[in-house]
Amino acid sequence: MPVPGYDPEDLDEELEATASDGELRARMTDEEFREYENGAHLIELLDEEDIDDLLHGE
Repeated sequence: MPVPGYDPEDLDEELEATASDGELRARMTDEEFREYENGAHLIELLDEEDIDDLLHGE
């Protein structure tokens, strides 16, 4: 059983709720954004700094 907050889907939902598509797009390459649109998890595509910035409103 996954720990709440550490499930990739939970983290993706939280990131998607706090960031616009434009913000997410700006932090990814074209290839990464295509992967995201095809179902890849944001935590697999964004680096730790980007995730932290998005979650903390920077």
